[in-house]
Order: sequence, then structure tokens, then C-alpha cells
Amino acid sequence: MGTTVYLVRHGSVVGAETRRFIGHLDVALSSLGERQMTALAARLRGLRLDAVYSSDLARALASAAIVAAPHGLTAIAVPALREFAMGRWEGLTGEEIRGLDPSAFSAWMADVAGYRFPDGEDLGQLAERAWPAFEAIVARHAGGAVAVVAHGGTNRVLMCRALGLAPSRLLALGQDYAALSVLEWTGEHWGLSLLNHRELECSQESASA
Repeated sequence: MGTTVYLVRHGSVVGAETRRFIGHLDVALSSLGERQMTALAARLRGLRLDAVYSSDLARALASAAIVAAPHGLTAIAVPALREFAMGRWEGLTGEEIRGLDPSAFSAWMADVAGYRFPDGEDLGQLAERAWPAFEAIVARHAGGAVAVVAHGGTNRVLMCRALGLAPSRLLALGQDYAALSVLEWTGEHWGLSLLNHRELECSQESASA
């Protein structure tokens, strides 16, 4: 019997329209984000969920609580599922970063998958903390179904690792706000049966949360 993981990116956040690099900053879920997550929770309401896990950042925990409520569950916080640590770039827009450090911004644009954020993390470091946490969740619920609510970067890393994709394919795996992707473990390999599905359409204010 396989294991199903409903992998969710948190809903839209307060200030998302500014398109700032958020990373480990603890910003709140916006009213739009709450509506997005309520719509997604309605989709998942009729499914069996054994547990709901979440990054410990506020925007993810609030999103996970909305998903968990119809199932009578309480979201379990897992700090290792946090977004990329973006270091000195957190709270800044792309234009601000380009103005402050154009060479670093160019280096990031040239190698998004391999670049280490100044005083932050690179993709390998994110994978080193997030993948073991993901594996532990799957082992704990073998043969069951769980929801995992995290972030754009974290979810992409998990899917790349599960599907055996090179890190350079990271951005090919869309992760919009409140989007649902479904990973299924057969006992031998992972399959992706749904990618980046949104119940409530909206403009995409940010890709860095």
C-alpha cells in the first residue's frame, strides 16, 4: 500500500505585492491567503489525512491549521521545513538587491539552483535539513496520507529529490501560493500525480516566500 503526501505551499502573505525576499522572516498570512487556504481545505475535506505537518513559520502554520481543522487535526510544526534562509537579502526587493550588490544579484540570476544567499543557505543546505524531515514524516505514516505545508523553495527541493531531478530543474516545478502538489510513494519510487494546482486563482505577487 502506497503513501500519499499532499504537498502544499502556504497562502499569500501580508505585503506580498511588494515581491520581497522573505525567507526566514515571520510574516503573516493575508486575508487573501486565508481565503486561498480555505478553498484548498474544502478540496481536501473529503480525503483521509492521518496528520498535517508544517514549517514552523507563521504563514505556513496558519495555512496548515486551516487544512487540518476539517479533519479534527492539529498541525505539527517541523522547523526543518522552513524556507531558504536568505540572509542579508531578506526583506529586500530584487531591485534593492541589484542596487546594493549588482555582482551578487547577477551571480544568483546565473545560478539560482547553486547560489548561496549572503549569510544564508544554498540549495544543498536546504535539502540537507528538509529531506530527512520529509523522510521521517513518510516513514511515520507508511501506507497512509499526510499533508505537508511549507514554502516555494522547500517544496521544490523536496520534489526534485523525490523525483530524482537535478537541482537545475528547481524552477520548472511551479509553486504558487496555496498550490497543491501530490507525491505518491509506491514502495519503490515516488510519482507526482498533481503539480501546482490552485483552487482559488489570483495574481502571483511573490516567488520568494
